[in-house]
Amino acid sequence: MHNEKFLRVLSRQYPTERAVISEIVNLQAILSLPKGTEHFLTDIHGEFQQFSHVLRNGSGSIRTKIEEVFGNTETASTKRALATLIYYPKEKLEIVRQTEKGEDLKDWYTVTLHRLVAMLRRVSSKYTRSKVRKIMPEDFAYVIEELITEKEELTDKQAYYNSILQTVIRIGAAEALIEALCNMIQTLVIDHLHIIGDIFDRGPGPHQILDKLLHYHSMDIQWGNHDIVWMGAAAGSKICIANVVRLCARYNNLDVLEEGYGINLTPLVTFCMKAYGHMDRQAVHKAISIIQFKLEDAMIRQNPEFEMDKRLILDKINWEKGTITIDGKEWKLNSEKLEDDFPTIDRKNPAKLNEDEIMVMNRLAYSFMHCEKLQNHVKFLYKKGNLYKVFNGNLLYHGCMPLDSEGKFLKVNIFGKEFSGKALYDELEVWARKGYFSKPGSKEKERGESILWYLWTGPKSPLFGKDKMACFENMFIEDKAASKEHKNHYYDEVEDVATVEAILTEFGLDPKTAHIINGHVPQEVKKGDSPIKCGGKLLIIDGGFAAAYHEKTGIAGYTLVCNSYGLRLVVHEKFTSCDQMIATDSDIVSDTITVEKFPSRHYVADTDRGLEIKEQIQELEDLLELYRRGQ
Repeated sequence: MHNEKFLRVLSRQYPTERAVISEIVNLQAILSLPKGTEHFLTDIHGEFQQFSHVLRNGSGSIRTKIEEVFGNTETASTKRALATLIYYPKEKLEIVRQTEKGEDLKDWYTVTLHRLVAMLRRVSSKYTRSKVRKIMPEDFAYVIEELITEKEELTDKQAYYNSILQTVIRIGAAEALIEALCNMIQTLVIDHLHIIGDIFDRGPGPHQILDKLLHYHSMDIQWGNHDIVWMGAAAGSKICIANVVRLCARYNNLDVLEEGYGINLTPLVTFCMKAYGHMDRQAVHKAISIIQFKLEDAMIRQNPEFEMDKRLILDKINWEKGTITIDGKEWKLNSEKLEDDFPTIDRKNPAKLNEDEIMVMNRLAYSFMHCEKLQNHVKFLYKKGNLYKVFNGNLLYHGCMPLDSEGKFLKVNIFGKEFSGKALYDELEVWARKGYFSKPGSKEKERGESILWYLWTGPKSPLFGKDKMACFENMFIEDKAASKEHKNHYYDEVEDVATVEAILTEFGLDPKTAHIINGHVPQEVKKGDSPIKCGGKLLIIDGGFAAAYHEKTGIAGYTLVCNSYGLRLVVHEKFTSCDQMIATDSDIVSDTITVEKFPSRHYVADTDRGLEIKEQIQELEDLLELYRRGQ
């Protein structure tokens, strides 16, 4: 029997025996519904149009439902056109309006509405009426509910439905209803969305992606290293701000800062003109990079437990020889005149910011911390996000579980205490939150900001997973051997059953049935890489979603779909444009790979939500027992 005080509080929500019985029956019935479809995306990297399309088509889920509903009763072209309409109702309706006139347009409305109602019936069948009702647009709630609900008591049901549809068409509401039905289908075909890191950088639209996610019906986020550095920038960390601006300059995406977020780059531009004598993207990239290297020098010296002394490199430049010594090896710098490439470095104190650099970083920090849109996006990342998530028997994280050379959990020093495995993730997340939410000027905030930066680039960071980030080497050393980055031993062990099962066990999961799902490292398909590791126990679903990776991977990304029947990996063709998709009724799903077919269909009772419902049922049954005792 549950605590009496708790049951007294529960009785306020269910004040009568009948109210309790009704809710028990409702919850018990929900357990028997099929499990909702989960959709997994990772490493989106600012590619808004492609992301938006994949979200609209549910990685082929809508196309699958169309096949289930219409099968061989409709032509392939009709089914493609219906899919495009569901993805882009506004745009498709505008085209139809131009090509169909008079009675032909009315006939098109009638046929299309019947098809969409049939689709909505199918995709809503695994949900309660209450859940479906909540997503109905208020203006059409009555009409839609009547159309998708069976009414056995009506002797002429078909005439009743036709009357509703013909009236809608006659009064000029057909297009509004079509749009409402399409949006409901999009929403219901995917029950829950997982974003496994790296929304930001490389592509031009991370702010648009987050604007869209703000309104998504059910989702979670596992932070990637590219997300965490933006979170640090929003917290006011100057070292994170420098990294963010450098990446935007490198990938020619400064518009994301200026137009997407309204960040004032004028002080930086003015500084470039003064220090370098000209202002272009390359100058901005070089100027902010030098500032970054100086800030990193100070950060590494202030945090010896990070064990990053090898990245103290500015004082290793030999100005007379034009070389630099990194990790004990001397490399030739690619600069003809060092004074041209490094005009702001004081050779006697190379890591010291000059007055102009200090002013630039102060102004940038103010802009980042006072950008309302960025702050709203980052608060959303904290609200919906974590370093990892255990969900329906799967473990989700962006990068890796840091391992040592023997394949054991790597011990990491966090401010004097060692952590490894799940405890390392938990401790790092605590500090990542303190870095943003702690009181400005406090020791906790300072330490939290340093952890946000360490998560971005630290050699033992579970989000980064490499021994170094070779920014300096890529910019100033022609010999590419200097830029070689070595991955964490995790990536050597992804096919080892014992290691993968040990990670799953560490997070309290059944290693026989659970999966690890992560991204971060693009799988080069054209070289034979497979995202399915360890017999399907581990899935690295980064297939190069960002356009910058398409040539490297040979595809335009992977996504993963988990429905009540099993797991399937979706391979995406290279994305062209939304306009072309709409005009040609084309799609970007090129292939699907069955990862696992469940031995039996999964129901709500088999999910995390099912466990919660079972607990609720037990609580209500305890309350019912007390009511029946007269207590």
